[in-house]
Formats: sequence, C-alpha cells, structure tokens
Amino acid sequence: MDTSAFLHHLSAQTGYSGQIAHIEHIPRRQARCAQLDRALPASLQGRLDEHGLLPLYSHQAEAINRAREGRNVMVATSSASGKTLCYNIPVMEAVSTEPRSCALYLFPTKALAQDQLRSLKELFYPQLFQIGEVTTFDGDTPQPERAEVRKRARVILTNPDMLHLGILPNHQQWSRLLRRLRYLVLDEAHTYRGVFGSHVACVIRRLRRLCQLYGSNPQFILCSATIANPGEHAQKLVGLPFTVVDNDGSPHGGKEFVFWNPPIIDSARSVRRSANGEAASLFAELVSSNIRSLTFVRTRQLTEVIYNYTRRKLAEINSALPKKIKPYRAGYLPEERRKIEKELFGGELTGVVATTALELGIDIGDLEATVLTGYPGSIASAWQQAGRSGRSQDKSLSFLIGLDNPLDQYFMRHPDSFFGKSFENALVNPDNPYILRAHLLCAAWELPLGADDEEFFGPASAGEIAGLEEQGLLRQRQGKWYPAPSVIYPAQGINIRSTSGENFAIIDTSNGSLLETIEASVALFFIFPGAIYLHQGESYLVEELDLHSRTAFAKPVTVNYYTQDKEITDLHILKLLRDKTCRQSRVYLGEVEVTTRVVGFKKKAQFTEEVIGEEPLDLPPQRFPTVALWFDLPPEVVKRVDRAQLDFAGGLHAAEHAAIAILPLFALCDRNDIGGVSTPLHPDTGRPQIFIYDAHPGGVGIAERGFDLVEQLWQTTLKAIKECPCEEGCPSCVQSPKCGNNNKPLDKKAAQMLLEGLL
Repeated sequence: MDTSAFLHHLSAQTGYSGQIAHIEHIPRRQARCAQLDRALPASLQGRLDEHGLLPLYSHQAEAINRAREGRNVMVATSSASGKTLCYNIPVMEAVSTEPRSCALYLFPTKALAQDQLRSLKELFYPQLFQIGEVTTFDGDTPQPERAEVRKRARVILTNPDMLHLGILPNHQQWSRLLRRLRYLVLDEAHTYRGVFGSHVACVIRRLRRLCQLYGSNPQFILCSATIANPGEHAQKLVGLPFTVVDNDGSPHGGKEFVFWNPPIIDSARSVRRSANGEAASLFAELVSSNIRSLTFVRTRQLTEVIYNYTRRKLAEINSALPKKIKPYRAGYLPEERRKIEKELFGGELTGVVATTALELGIDIGDLEATVLTGYPGSIASAWQQAGRSGRSQDKSLSFLIGLDNPLDQYFMRHPDSFFGKSFENALVNPDNPYILRAHLLCAAWELPLGADDEEFFGPASAGEIAGLEEQGLLRQRQGKWYPAPSVIYPAQGINIRSTSGENFAIIDTSNGSLLETIEASVALFFIFPGAIYLHQGESYLVEELDLHSRTAFAKPVTVNYYTQDKEITDLHILKLLRDKTCRQSRVYLGEVEVTTRVVGFKKKAQFTEEVIGEEPLDLPPQRFPTVALWFDLPPEVVKRVDRAQLDFAGGLHAAEHAAIAILPLFALCDRNDIGGVSTPLHPDTGRPQIFIYDAHPGGVGIAERGFDLVEQLWQTTLKAIKECPCEEGCPSCVQSPKCGNNNKPLDKKAAQMLLEGLL
C-alpha cells in the first residue's frame, strides 16, 4: 500500500487537528538465510521446496540444528518471522523417521491450534502422515472421536487447559502418547505470564513427572514474541535449561508506525477527544479506502462499542460498507469465531475489531493496516499486534492511539522509550502458594507424591505438601502422599486462567438462555446490578446479581452509555520479606492482605466518554493475600509540602495513581494486574505510605520487579507528571478511572514535590 498517500489523505480531513505525534519509519529488511548441519529426509525437503519455504532463514536453521542436537530450544523473534517451521521441521522429521515417536503442541487458544492444524495439513499431508495421525484435541472435540485420538494420533494440538483437565488426570488412557513423547512444543510462550503462566509452569512439571513414570524424556521447543528474558522465562516455565535463538533472519516489507494522539479539547484540564471515537474514525477511513485492516481494543466491552461506532460511520458513506466489518473476541461460540476467521482470511471482510484473541499468530491472510486503541499493556504485545499487518514484502501501516492515561501519554511524548526499549521481562511464579498447592493436589491424584518430586516442583513444595496434609487433603502412607478419600478429580476445580477457579453465569432474561460466563475474581467489577454488559454488539442491563448461585440476570436494552465500576481498597501488612535503602528512603517488600470493595459505578457516554451519571453499590468486599512494595517518605519532604501549603494526602494519592500506571513499562503486565493504596498514616507502620500491590492472590512477581527497579519507577513517574500540560492533574497524569474516592483528594504539585524528594 502507499502509506504516505493515505497519511496525507488523513491529514487533509476536516476532523484532523495535529493527531500525528510521531511517525517511525521502519525500513525494509532483507532475508538472511543459512544451511542445516545435515540434510533433511528427501520427503520433507520436497514438501518444503514445493511450498517455497527454502532456503531457511538463519534463525530457523539455527533452531533446527540445536533441536537436532537434543537441546531444549527457545526461539524469540519478531511476528511473522516463520517461527512455526522451527518446531514443525524437527517434529515432522521425527514422525517420518521414527515410527513410534509422538509430539504434543500446546497453544494458548483453540483458534491457534485449529489454524496450525490447517497449515500442517496443507504442508505435509498425505506425504508425511496419514489421516487421523495429526489432529486437535480440545473442548470442541466430540466425545465419540476422543478414543480415536488417543489410539491413533501422533501429533496432538491442544491447549494447556486440556492438558491439565483432560490428559494428565487420565494419564492411563494416554499412556501410548506419554510413553512415546519425543517433542513438546509451546507456541506463543510470551503469553504464558502472570497467573496463567504460573499455572502452565506447574502443569508442565506435572507432565514431565508422568513422562518419567512412562519412561520418556521429551525435548521442549518454545516460541515467543520478542521479550527481554527469553532464556530465563523458558527455564521458569519448564524447569529445564534452554538454548536461546533470537537472531532474526526474516525479511520485512517496511512499516510506517504512527503515534496518534487525540487532540486536547479542554486545555486547563488537559481533556482529550475520545480515543474510541478516533479509533472508529481511523478504522472507517481504512475500510472505506478498501485497506484490509484490524483494529485492536483492550476489553471485550470496547470491541462492541467501537464496532457499533464504525458501523454507523460506514453507513453514512455507503450502505454496503457496514457488512464488510465484524467484531471478534473471546467469549463467542467456537463456530462464530471460525466463521469470522474464514471470512477475514477469504477477503469477504475488509476489517475486524478484535480483542487480543486475534493478537496471536492466527493466519488471517495479508493485512495492510493495524490500529491499536491504546497501548496494549506491553511493548511485546504492541509489536505483536502491529505485526499482524505487513506480513508480505509490501509496506504496511500501524497506528497506536494514545489513551488519556499516564503511560500512553508518556509514550506519545517519548516515542524513543517505545522504539528504543529492549522489551519487558515476562514474569511467572510457579512457587505462588495458591497455584503450587492446587497443582500438588492434582499431581498426587495422578500419582502419589514422594520426597523425590522436589526435583519437579522445587523446594517450596515440601511446605505446601505439609499444608495440604494439615487441611486433610493429603494423607501420608509409607513415605508417599495420597489424596484423601474426599478428594475427587481435583483438576476440575482449578481454572488455570485465574486464581479463583470459579465462574459466574450471565443469563438473558428475555429467553432464559446462557449468554456467557465470566471469571469470579473479576465478575463483581463487570456484572454488578445496573451494569451495562455488551455481548456481540448488543447491550444488556444487569437487573439482578445472585451471589449465592453465581448468576447475573440481564435483559437486552438500547442505551447510549456504558458503565465503569469504582473501587475502594484497604491493605494490611502480614510479613516483611525484604527491605533496602534507596536514596533518602527505605523501600520494603512484603506479604499483605488486600480488601477491595466495588462502591459504585459511573455511566459514561459511548462516544464522548463523558460521565452522565453515578450510582452507589453495596457489594460484599473481596479479600485476598498478595505481595506488595511500599516506601517511606523522607521527613524533610513532608515538611516542604506542608510549607508550600499543598495537600499532602492529595500528593500521596496522585503519586500512587501515576506510579501504578507507569509500572507496566518495566514488567510484562497490565494496569489491571496491579493496585495501590496511599495514606498519610498507615495503622501498621505509623507513617505516611504508598503501597503498590500485585492484584492476584499470592502474587506473580510484579511487586518484586517494582521493588528491584523502584528508582527507575520514581524517575519515570516524575517525568510523566511533570511533562503533562494540565494545571491541576488529569487522566493523562494522576487521575485513575477506577478510583472509588472520585479522584479526591489529588494534588499534582505535591506529588511532583514528593517524587523529587525521593530522588
């Protein structure tokens, strides 16, 4: 596509008022190729040749050479760099030359597994495998076909949920696979982070333990988007040493990456035009110019909101255009998702609005443009999303629209900190006591636990086994731990994508049908009485929430607003883990108990984001233990704020909001993965304090990362506050949309003074 002509067209529109904050020209890159150390079997070589996949890029050749030496390999290269061949070639070589060998592929989503099956069949069937030998196995696999998969399949494509729930607890039925397992492939390994990643790390350890029982010792091949710690991440996920391949040899057609900042409409309060409105306008311009594009949004709700905005805009241009776009997100039925993927791949659709469900490597053909509505929470994710356009050698276009929050606005003012940054660390914590304990119980159900299982589950496992014994869930006999008779199929009670393992159901009261399910740990933030819940472009009003049966009852409505919850949080220190001196201050890391209450909600106009109403709520508090960092404020800084007659409590509150918003710059996490509390006098310390905590029970390593980098966090937070053009503080620096205290008190100048004092 002619990117400069399209950008010129945009800047000539009446609605344009200087939104282009920065254009990064990413040059074309030539391919670097390399040879394998020894030739491939002729049949495999022939298939690769026929599909134009040879010569191999340098990183593909290196990964395959290392795998053939028997090493565990982690491949961390850019989006669309041909990573799948790094595992498909070694696996297909084993399948065609070792008649008994099997492989297991794990993908984070069902859609990815389906997509990979399609490409394996196109590439290698029927020359290298027979029908039924390569297949998917997931929740959608019909019951009658499952026995056939166990009996015949040699390459099984599944997801960690199915491995945890369906395969490991029934390992006797899967003994053929486990005995012959030669390779285990984990694709999109950067998505296995936080709670989900910590669960997956424990599931992999359970698998390795059962492989040992059946006499196999599989090799691991992991693929990931570019992250800062690929070797460490692979080692933490699997528990074994890895060789890293990260020297990308793939070609790239060049890209214009545009930072698009919505214009300010109220300069005193630094209020900007709605990013959602900007995304809809850009998306509509792309689709009406027949540019195949994908617009990413961060939440399920926003998928529908932006889809509806854009549909209306397109209808004004041409009545046939609204049919050319569709929304796509998790929570849809599998057949609905397959249909949308097919239509986008086949060119019937020109554009799709998606949540990150489409961020991963699904092949949806060649897209020319991507729009990111807000920074997606990590630089790795941003590149992954932007990389969905420009997979061919042609030039492509990506837009990052800045939201009204500190991190997005920091990037709009400092694009170099985005383009020059060597990505973030992916964090997992397989020792999280809630997660480890749950998987030890599952492991005991699969095969009684012994002292030698520390080899798989680490030194923390001994204490957790003792805890399970104390709870009466494990019983010891002759040096082994067995599940108590009351324990039945423990895997069923554990949702590996959450720490709670429970779901709420949303029922459509107009016909009594199940709309969808939502995880219990976040349910109260989305389906409170009065909430507007969006499903496939339709709004539903939650009329009743039955906490006992975990059910929300909602009716279809037509409204012009959406809802956002407001929360209040308290925190109690349980145990100090580490502390250190940093400049003039003491910084602490410890175990804490957090209590969060949803106290009300705001109604916000869909197009303008304007608050059009507020309602109080009375919902039960949610309590959970986690890990937090906190720090003291030097006494002379407190005096300085006092002398300047600024609001000290408002300064603490403002600094806390801004620091929480900036922390995801250093850890691969989302703004919603962290929370904070600030107070002029905390009852546990007797001092003014700012706390930043991990929003997942037990913690996943985010607070530890903040503790290690606290000085950088202070510096960047100060920069974000100082450079914001507003006078009193605004959503781009110190206000938080979820603040249960209505962003009161807040004092921007005091926050600046406190941070300067810390540094």
